[in-house]
Amino acid sequence: MSHPGAQTPLWRPAPERVASGNLAEFMRAAERRAGRRLTSYAELHAWSIEEREAFWDLIWDYCGVIGERGERILIDDTMPGARFFPDARINFAENLLRRNDGTTAMVFRGEDKLERRLSWAELNALVSRLQQALAAAGVGVGDRVAAMLPNMPEAVALMLATASLGAVFSSCSPDFGERGVLDRFGQIEPKVFVSADGYWYAGKRIQIGDKLAAIAAELPSVERVVIVPYLGEAGAVAARLPKGVPLAGFLAPFEAQPVTYVRLPFATPLYILYSSGTTGVPKCIVHGAGGTLLQHLKEHRLHCDVRPGDRVFYFTTLGWMMWNWLASALASEATIILFDGSPFSPTQTVLYDYAQFERVTLFGTSAKYIDACKKAGLDPASTHNLSALRLVTSTGSPLAPESFDYVYDHIKKDVHLASISGGTDIVSCFVLGDPTSPVYRSEIQAAGLGMAVDVWSEDGRPVRGERGELVCTKAFPSMPVKFWNDPDGTKYRAAYFDRFPGVWCHGDFAEWTANGGMVIHGRSDATLNPGGVRIGTAEIYAQVEQIPEVIEAIAIGQNWDHDVRVVLFVRLKEGAELDEGLIKRIKDRIRTGASPRHVPAKILRVADIPRTRSGKITELAVRDIVHGRPVKNTEALANPEALELFEGLNELQT
Repeated sequence: MSHPGAQTPLWRPAPERVASGNLAEFMRAAERRAGRRLTSYAELHAWSIEEREAFWDLIWDYCGVIGERGERILIDDTMPGARFFPDARINFAENLLRRNDGTTAMVFRGEDKLERRLSWAELNALVSRLQQALAAAGVGVGDRVAAMLPNMPEAVALMLATASLGAVFSSCSPDFGERGVLDRFGQIEPKVFVSADGYWYAGKRIQIGDKLAAIAAELPSVERVVIVPYLGEAGAVAARLPKGVPLAGFLAPFEAQPVTYVRLPFATPLYILYSSGTTGVPKCIVHGAGGTLLQHLKEHRLHCDVRPGDRVFYFTTLGWMMWNWLASALASEATIILFDGSPFSPTQTVLYDYAQFERVTLFGTSAKYIDACKKAGLDPASTHNLSALRLVTSTGSPLAPESFDYVYDHIKKDVHLASISGGTDIVSCFVLGDPTSPVYRSEIQAAGLGMAVDVWSEDGRPVRGERGELVCTKAFPSMPVKFWNDPDGTKYRAAYFDRFPGVWCHGDFAEWTANGGMVIHGRSDATLNPGGVRIGTAEIYAQVEQIPEVIEAIAIGQNWDHDVRVVLFVRLKEGAELDEGLIKRIKDRIRTGASPRHVPAKILRVADIPRTRSGKITELAVRDIVHGRPVKNTEALANPEALELFEGLNELQT
């Protein structure tokens, strides 16, 4: 693989776009704080690390955070342990509901089955009624509200009502299996459980009444089960549940009035998110209200250049942190554009149709979606009017170099493409877009402002031009407050700080580029190590997925003859055969596009590849199955039956 960096940019922002953007305005404010000129993003980033207190203080001011700040910005500056704004008092929902007028707050489509829009005034009214109903159900500061909902307006309103009371919100999507839901919500003991009566996917009506009854029976802490109508069966589903009530009945006693807000300390728990759980019961990651708010405001306004009235779309579910990120765009007075269902139903172009109709300014999706559009031959640049679109963001897995080309050739030529990477662990990004700088093929543009991101070798030395561990060397506000049920912090420290004490080690295999950007090479804990050479699986996928017959692939390291050999499993298009000719083409492509070291020792065909519910392929689970080890939590997988395809394969014994 050629050394990343230094090629011709795919896109440069026009000078007038840079000059009129939020980041330029922020940089002028930063210059006044710093008392010196800051002439580039790199200089601004360096200042944000050298003077973190001044930087985060300025974020509070520039973004107009509502609340009492207090005097101190940062104390106990260690990881873990650092405390930002220790004297502040804020309410997360108060910062998102800063408008209450007739303009549009959110738009929703459930495939082609439902369509709604809510004004800011209607959103405030719904939040008010939910807030009163939750309070009447006994929900107060620190109590948990759990939601198993589609990406619909009631989900956002429920989160805001929960946060307004100082309670903690946790969610998953309704396609989770019974065990997957209980492995998550069973740990956090919610007081109220809210679910839809079902959902639509790929035009199919999916009823979940039986699953709901089984889940509710296993959550003894729950005092009310509220059923939100989506299929029109909320009353019937609620009637089956001993503590069930349809949403209409839950809200009936309450009239809308101004929402009230409980202001609480900066680090008050807001969200509980979950690790993917492929190596055991999911870890419950607790995120604080203040850190989440500041980080999302920074990312939206500075890195994504979101302004009041913008229309922000992300294709996500409530089982992925990008939903939490999307909801926060309300704090920048943007309209959030919600979609639930299959991104290819009722037609392959449904999301581009939606983006055109709603004049979306930020189109957020996954690398997998972009690759699927490329393989389907979609060309929205010629079929759709995307003139309002300024930014395309991609995350979930590394964006292949060819997908960068596809965006500029077939989606929009003059658009800021930002590959972003961070995670559930920080409910935000380590590296993401810089709207003032060029976009280079295959590169994430920059480290996030205020984020002391680096790449370290095995022995803890910063490295340039070679691969290593993605680390963050200084504390930042959106570090988890704690893990749930981890009273002495042992699990929390083990997750991020065991490798390099006092330094956040994220578990990603990364490399700085000659342009100052970054390439993520996949998870370091799923990294292949044949002959002692570390190989990122994303580099293999980037080559294999250019082969027309291959739909997708998964690579693992198999322990073999006192070493590790690379085994590649491929899922092929109907009618394609994994014959000697195709195997040779795959190997040649990997050899020339990546390196001879990347060429698999074995290439095998499988009918399906296991993935998590957020769409990520699960290399560790496949690796465990191949080595005869149990996969501890198959409920974390969207298609656990696929694991059986990898058991006892004779071809892996030779």
